[in-house]
Amino acid sequence: MSSSKQNERRDDEDPLRAKVRAIADRGGARSVAVAYHDYETETGWSYRGDEWFHAASTIKVPVLLGVFRAVEDKRLTLLARVHVRNLFRSAVDDGSTFRVAANRDANSVVPRNIGKTMRVQELAHHMITTSSNLATNLLIDAVGVDAITDTLRKLKLDKGVEFRRGVEDDAAHAADINNRCTADGMLEVLRTIEERKAFSEESSAQMLDILHQQEFRSGIPGRLPDGVKVANKTGEISTVAHDAGIVYVPEREPYALVVLTEWEAGGRTGGRSDTIARISRAVYDHLTGGNG
Repeated sequence: MSSSKQNERRDDEDPLRAKVRAIADRGGARSVAVAYHDYETETGWSYRGDEWFHAASTIKVPVLLGVFRAVEDKRLTLLARVHVRNLFRSAVDDGSTFRVAANRDANSVVPRNIGKTMRVQELAHHMITTSSNLATNLLIDAVGVDAITDTLRKLKLDKGVEFRRGVEDDAAHAADINNRCTADGMLEVLRTIEERKAFSEESSAQMLDILHQQEFRSGIPGRLPDGVKVANKTGEISTVAHDAGIVYVPEREPYALVVLTEWEAGGRTGGRSDTIARISRAVYDHLTGGNG
């Protein structure tokens, strides 16, 4: 069922929709979109899944696809060394440059290597697991914005994901050049990795391994039972907080889940991850018959 038709259903006809709305309202979210695909039943569901949000750091998963496409095309190797620097050309076509502010990068390892080199596989690890903005921009430069965009287009992911620039490019942000996604679109990115159809088995396994090492676990994994494993990528800036992941439940097939949320500027940030975690638990209960 398409997201538009799904959204037309009344809450009493769709209990999960009602629960998601209630959780979002209690948390104070201005807007929420949710999408899942369940491999156990081969069914999907979305709530406002075609609405666009600033992608924040969830865009790093499409960048990861671009990196591994370059590896498979032999334009890059995971062992290739990249010179670590902190100066990048803005997506605004005026010759301007930008840097990643030290206090806006969740990772300390990559900045400590400025002036040295790091392997592509190390940068990919830090881009996802600790959400390093510096690692992300270095990989974008190594692969190329156009090449990443072309990867998304060839994989037919560009209808729900717009990749246009590196992260922390404030001049581009001011010019409304931003990375955006829909819940439905980011769900297809996750499915591309999990279903191992667009990439080799080896590349797919390596991408999943990186996602499984994610250090930020307060969103989708936050309220799930012990024993449930999640390969995920979070994303948060001033007005949005997201999580996108593949949930592996013992003794059943996994499901892919995306939760995108938008909040009032200047509002509290403490409950955002918990709102995502509660929505995640509602989806888990819906799919597994849990009573959380």
